[in-house]
Amino acid sequence: MTTQDVNKATDPDFRACAAAGAAALHRWYNPWLGRWRTTGWWNGANALTSIVDYTERTGDRSYTWAINWTFRVARWQHAHFIDKFFDDNGWWALAWMKAYELTGKERYLATSRRIFTNMTTAWDDDTCGGGLWWNEDRKYKNAIANELFLAAATRLHRLSPGDGSYLDWALREWKWFSASGMIGPKGLVNDGLTADCKNNGKPTYTYNQGVILAGLGDLYKFTGDEAYLRQGESIADAALSELTTPASAAQPGILIEPGEEGMAGRRGDGSQFKGVFVRNLCEFYQHSPRPAYRDFILRNARSIWDNNRNAKNEFGLFWAGPFDTADASRQSSALDVLNAAVLLTT
Repeated sequence: MTTQDVNKATDPDFRACAAAGAAALHRWYNPWLGRWRTTGWWNGANALTSIVDYTERTGDRSYTWAINWTFRVARWQHAHFIDKFFDDNGWWALAWMKAYELTGKERYLATSRRIFTNMTTAWDDDTCGGGLWWNEDRKYKNAIANELFLAAATRLHRLSPGDGSYLDWALREWKWFSASGMIGPKGLVNDGLTADCKNNGKPTYTYNQGVILAGLGDLYKFTGDEAYLRQGESIADAALSELTTPASAAQPGILIEPGEEGMAGRRGDGSQFKGVFVRNLCEFYQHSPRPAYRDFILRNARSIWDNNRNAKNEFGLFWAGPFDTADASRQSSALDVLNAAVLLTT
């Protein structure tokens, strides 16, 4: 019997786990806002993404109404899902593309295209030779806004046959990003650039190691150039080595966020990040099916279910345990992992 066979025999029913996680997440949904209580604006896009992925991978259509309702109601809080932060806009662009792929409703794809067009206005060649600004204040160029721009461009290319402009943007973005210095000496992506266009040495947040994988995987698919695949593997491998609990831990190999210990019991952006990494690693695995990536995802899914859950099937921040507190960001982040486990074990 192989290790994979043993794990399969001892795994929980990930489909049932995801169903329980999705039901708990839905309890935070506020129809008056078209969003999930306890989270911010950009987190809502990620919660929506986790629900779309759950629906697609399980076939359970209990929450499809919330996809349409979010589109109808939340858009009035920021017209067409566009605010002054270009990374916020990127999350919503990706969420609505996934909704389009699930439902086939053209209005979702049209919204993603409109958001992407807005994001192109953030590109600036005069400072640091290119790249997007983080927001309309145009004072900071960071990793996440540019990674989301890359990922949105490649996905729009896939969804827009005959329109080469999105791939052109993707290639332009990666050429700039790869030369920007934001990928540090350990192979991990730091948060952004200083005013004089140097790596600012700020934390290597897990979501910055994840979003880039989606773009690189797609660039490999579209061009056949294995350099994109090798770069993605380098970042993914560094994250699995540097951003996980050590072999000596009670639960080794579990993803941890830089500074995670200071986030206990608190709400904030950081509780969303880890699910983004796993979601995108799972997508990258479709291009680079390394056993280590699958094992890592399933290990984290097991640990979330066994060590990081309360009696209401709500998930906390520490995937290795113990449970700290619950909110929709923590929940949708963990649901990303369970969704990935469903895909990899179906």
